[in-house]
Amino acid sequence: MKQEVFEQHNQPFWQSFSTQLENLEQGHRDSFRQFASHYRRLCQHLAIARHRGYSQHLIVYLNDLMLRGHQMLHKRPSYFWLSLSHFLAVQFPQSIRTQWRYVMVATLLMYLPAILLIGAIQVEPDLVYLVIDSHQLSEYESMYDPSSESLGKKRESSTDLQMFGFYIQNNIGIAFRTFATGIVFALGSIFFLLFNGVFFGVVGGHLTEIGYNETFWTFVIAHSAFEVTAITFAGAAGMKLGFTLLSPGARTRAEALKQAARECIPILYGMTIMLLIAAFIEAFWSSDHTLPATVKYSVGAAMWLLVIAYFTLAGRSKHESR
Repeated sequence: MKQEVFEQHNQPFWQSFSTQLENLEQGHRDSFRQFASHYRRLCQHLAIARHRGYSQHLIVYLNDLMLRGHQMLHKRPSYFWLSLSHFLAVQFPQSIRTQWRYVMVATLLMYLPAILLIGAIQVEPDLVYLVIDSHQLSEYESMYDPSSESLGKKRESSTDLQMFGFYIQNNIGIAFRTFATGIVFALGSIFFLLFNGVFFGVVGGHLTEIGYNETFWTFVIAHSAFEVTAITFAGAAGMKLGFTLLSPGARTRAEALKQAARECIPILYGMTIMLLIAAFIEAFWSSDHTLPATVKYSVGAAMWLLVIAYFTLAGRSKHESR
């Protein structure tokens, strides 16, 4: 192939690749789609031009594009942070609002038993023994005793960093059980949401009734904004899978389940990030008993307002109804 024909045939691609490079150099991450395959094609053109002895002008032009592309390709890890910021700013909150029906049901299953039991135990304290035995109850009492040096923890010699790792493992385990068991026609997710709501209500109600309300509520108020919300989202995603199996519509159950799983993936990613944040707050902030109660309540209230505002407002398009 003569050089003139070669240039005429490939010039549109080179111009397109050059434009793609300019967009990437300006920080437009969407331009990274198919960049690797385009880069390989350009390298092939450069190799052909050199092999056939085309003009030095063409070789220098293609080599310049190749070098810029090589530099951009090896800068790809920086796009992880751009992708993460876009996910947190837009995709995650939008995915939660898209599944708002499941989120509302999961919220009722989690919070309603907790609220009712907290109130009921103030009237009838012995209700606590229907859920927790006396030995386990005494452990919670010691953890939130106002005189305890390790607020909220069976800590002994454990450090905050060790507790951070424990909270990550424990909370993510709870959340993924709540999600994964939803595949059994949503029954598992419903059970774990109710169980967690009942357990929290019983413990919170009992500690409030015996006068440990300040130590307990100042401990849980901040990190629970992320932790309890994340577990609720896990239950919502699990119910989504379960009800999809029950009612796949015009699709086969396998096709419907695959689609539902794709829709749940952003929720699972976001839920995991929320649990990491919750574990950090719980290990390094919530357990600090030297801080005044007013400060901890204020920060906790701010956390809840932040979470509510984030999922209500973040990532809204002009056409998305509020």
